[in-house]
Amino acid sequence: MSALPGEALILVENLSVPFDRRVWQECATLRDAGWGVHVICPQGTNRDTEAEVTVDGVHILRYPLRAATGGPAGYLQEYGSALWHTFRLARKLGRIDVVHACNPPDLLFLVALRLKRRGAKFIFDQHDLCPELYLSRFGRGEDFLYRAVCALERRTYRAADVVIATNESYKEVAVTRGGKSPDDVFVVRSAPVVERFHRVPVEPELKKGKPHLLAYLGVMGPQDGVDYALRALACLRDELGRTDWHAVFIGSGDAFDDMVALSGELGLGEQVEFTGRIPDEDLLRYLSAADVCLSPDPLNPLNDVSTMNKIMEYMAMSRPIVSFALREARVSAGEAALYAKADDEAEFAKLIAHLLDSPEDREKMGELGRARVAGALSWENSQKALLAAYAAAVR
Repeated sequence: MSALPGEALILVENLSVPFDRRVWQECATLRDAGWGVHVICPQGTNRDTEAEVTVDGVHILRYPLRAATGGPAGYLQEYGSALWHTFRLARKLGRIDVVHACNPPDLLFLVALRLKRRGAKFIFDQHDLCPELYLSRFGRGEDFLYRAVCALERRTYRAADVVIATNESYKEVAVTRGGKSPDDVFVVRSAPVVERFHRVPVEPELKKGKPHLLAYLGVMGPQDGVDYALRALACLRDELGRTDWHAVFIGSGDAFDDMVALSGELGLGEQVEFTGRIPDEDLLRYLSAADVCLSPDPLNPLNDVSTMNKIMEYMAMSRPIVSFALREARVSAGEAALYAKADDEAEFAKLIAHLLDSPEDREKMGELGRARVAGALSWENSQKALLAAYAAAVR
């Protein structure tokens, strides 16, 4: 079922567009279905810097935003600035039929409420569970700010005509904690466009003279587990006596400098490389050369129920994965990954060593992963769910 085309406004705060791959895929799907698509989002640092631009038929308005660092106070300042700019830019637009807000934060419903008074429908695209994100990132427990975050989530659910969840775990939360009808919650899984991820010839020099390359791809924040990966690599070297590998960590985030420093403290400086964010062509070079890919997200209230984009992208590149045993990691990867007990760095290291010694297992797991993202977990299936969500919203 497809929705009758109209004008859609997508609100994003934590990444620029088109850099936010999930949001850009949603934009392209809606555009191809006949919708007029507008986006309000932050400006990027090295890309997506124009204040206003039309990219492949998608109209994008961007605002300057300084990303928060440190504790909750920095985020309150960031979110306040983003909300003000989003209100300001939304006033520049004409009729909007659907306002589609992607969290975090759970504040964009305030913009949606204004547009609902003018006849728009509100779709809440829940990328993160903000209460779980607060607990996992700050370690402050269920304090006043946690209760405030829960209240904002409740208000967002209440305002939403339709909720988009990234997986079944998030849908369960929308139904049980959010009080939404199951018929008003649609699972639109994040999935790579498999045509974008393709193997290129292996460049042995990326392995820095070692037989094997290990790779991490993703955000480097306090809850993302890069520190667990580094300690596992130190264990791989010190406890298992393996020095036949080089590791590359691709991506950035507010823990990036701390992770570089930790690598030095662990004596891994010569075996671990941090690239920061890199162009797609370089990403394909590294992942094509990688023998094992790492998904070291530790067990916490957020990670256990979240779909990790890195896992999906590793599978699109036919790479075997080592992960901790998280609920949604198993749903995503299935037999394309080996799973260490939650937060057990020594077992994580042993599983890496096992795969380095098992080329047949690596090849089989890579094939299984590629088949999953090309089949049951493909963006084609997510497109149908996205358009069904829009149809439900405008009915």
